[in-house]
Amino acid sequence: MLISVLLLIICFILFRYSVAWIEYYNKIDERMPKSIWRYTSDYPVIGDRDVSDLDDKPFVRQRRKRNTVVTIMYFIVILAFIFINYIVANFLELIIK
Repeated sequence: MLISVLLLIICFILFRYSVAWIEYYNKIDERMPKSIWRYTSDYPVIGDRDVSDLDDKPFVRQRRKRNTVVTIMYFIVILAFIFINYIVANFLELIIK
């Protein structure tokens, strides 16, 4: 159970680190969304023209990096959820015994 708590703390630190990177990418360009949970529109949106690699290469590269960090952040959140479930299961096992 102690190992699970340590892994959960590591997940929290990694989560804060990935959020800091997302906020950094959001501040680089004004066209980036301000939300840390949403992906940028890398896909065609009705009524919104997508910026392609030919139009603005540096922005598209930054957008893809940001989307990669958002994916990593989601992975960390799911991993932390698994660790929390494991901690609760061990805690309930201690109570039942």
